[in-house]
Amino acid sequence: MKPQTHGDRLSFYQFGATTMFASRLDQRFSYCLYVPESYDEHDPGAYSLIVAIHGTGRDAPRLRNEFIEIAEAEQCFVLVPLFPAGIGTPGELNAYKYLAGDDARYDLILLDMVAELEETYLLDFTRFFLTGFSGGGHFTHRFLYVHPERLSGVSIVSPGVVTLADPQREWPAGVGGLEAEFGRPFDGAAVAEVPVNLVVGDDDTETWEISVAPGSPAFIPGVNAAGVTRVTRLRALAESLERNGNAVSVDLVPGVAHEGYHLLKPTFRAIRQVLHSARHGSEGKTGARE
Repeated sequence: MKPQTHGDRLSFYQFGATTMFASRLDQRFSYCLYVPESYDEHDPGAYSLIVAIHGTGRDAPRLRNEFIEIAEAEQCFVLVPLFPAGIGTPGELNAYKYLAGDDARYDLILLDMVAELEETYLLDFTRFFLTGFSGGGHFTHRFLYVHPERLSGVSIVSPGVVTLADPQREWPAGVGGLEAEFGRPFDGAAVAEVPVNLVVGDDDTETWEISVAPGSPAFIPGVNAAGVTRVTRLRALAESLERNGNAVSVDLVPGVAHEGYHLLKPTFRAIRQVLHSARHGSEGKTGARE
């Protein structure tokens, strides 16, 4: 099929690997897409959606490009938001990882980007696959706790500080007080319906960026204490989600440190498993808008 490069409603820059577009909800934020070559604005058909969240380096276009091959193979749209540093406070780096800052709800910004994508391309992305490396892994597992009904699956890659699926621990060490933070209670049963893939390199042992001292709201004795590695924390997160009832797979990638682009194969495998399961007997979660 010849790629559609210019439409009647859509411009050249809204097909394929798109340009960066400002969020309609809050123009401090933006996103880029990959639109499969088969997409036809006159006959939208049905597609799945992958959302990939960048790490602290905020390399959104490169991250999008890494998903092009699987997007074509599996007929998926890809959405990669850009959450710039310094929102609210100059030099601030980390607010998006916890879903909320002083004047931004990053989870709601993402959901509106998905809604904007649905309206632009006349598609239905009620559920989508969410993944992220490092800071994006922070975002991904916390988004799972707050909005499980929107997710078909997640791949959480090398988060530095984790939030356990434990209502007895206050946010962000656990999910206690989630309703006070986000206006939504923790729904362990809904979270348990989402398959979880966890990925980390077995050489990811540096702690300079992720040390959490006692007194921090994210401090978890024996988990987020200073000196504990991303490998240890990922295992604690896996055990927490298994106790919650989630189906959890863990990929410890040999010979890899904190290098996100060397950790994508397990994520791609998890995406394929979720998509293939949905296409072979599970209830439909994506498709064209009527």
